[in-house]
Amino acid sequence: MTQGKLKRTLIGKVVSDKRAKTITVLVERRVKHELYDKIVIKSSKYHAHDEKGEYKLGDIVEITESRPLSKTKNWVATRLVQKAAEV
Repeated sequence: MTQGKLKRTLIGKVVSDKRAKTITVLVERRVKHELYDKIVIKSSKYHAHDEKGEYKLGDIVEITESRPLSKTKNWVATRLVQKAAEV
């Protein structure tokens, strides 16, 4: 039995669901600035595969690393952490 490498998982907010089977997820992380010792928020956007189109704008989702699915997509949306607030 071969042991597979653990896949990275991130949690972020869906900022776009306009593309077919794809969502854009904004992941924020808090890091301490080296020189000024202030906590700053850094963010990254990831394109994630959403086969059924179940995740909507504002949802908080978990994404998992996968093989490259397209030029920009190598993450897959795995679960819904929190539904978007109804306005």
